Amino acid sequence: MHGDKFIFHPIGVIHSPHKVMSKTPIQPVFCNNIEGTVVLDAKYTDGLKDLQGFSYIYLFYYFHQSQKTCLRLKPYLSDQERGIFATRAPHRPNKLGMSLVRLIRIKDNILHVKDIDILNGTPLLDIKPYIQRFDSKKNTRSGWQDTISDDAASMRGLRDYKR
Repeated sequence: MHGDKFIFHPIGVIHSPHKVMSKTPIQPVFCNNIEGTVVLDAKYTDGLKDLQGFSYIYLFYYFHQSQKTCLRLKPYLSDQERGIFATRAPHRPNKLGMSLVRLIRIKDNILHVKDIDILNGTPLLDIKPYIQRFDSKKNTRSGWQDTISDDAASMRGLRDYKR
């Protein structure tokens, strides 16, 4: 930490078939079986020890193509303006993104994943394992999203992506 600033350095790059932000499906649930790779900088390879035993991992990354910051916006599932912190939109003050992806295999410093909703070339900041015992919660509320039907979410979430 330097004064009131944090300095993050990418630890790798995320690769996917998604080349255009406006055509990328929103959220991993709409990217079933879409494959990608995470290429970790070689100096971090030793940190992958024991990760292969996990079915899912969280990828934390920098929204490198987000050119603006909004405190309010209309997210893809809503026609009403919402506060940025009540959404997962990329136009955040610190441009921090996270996605839960399926880990298929690891070869050296390359992670093969599925269900990826991240733009090609996105800088990776961190990886953490999904642990059902700690991460799965029952009887939760999802705020304004609870009013959106599954059909509407699916239709809007897929955008124009064509496999």
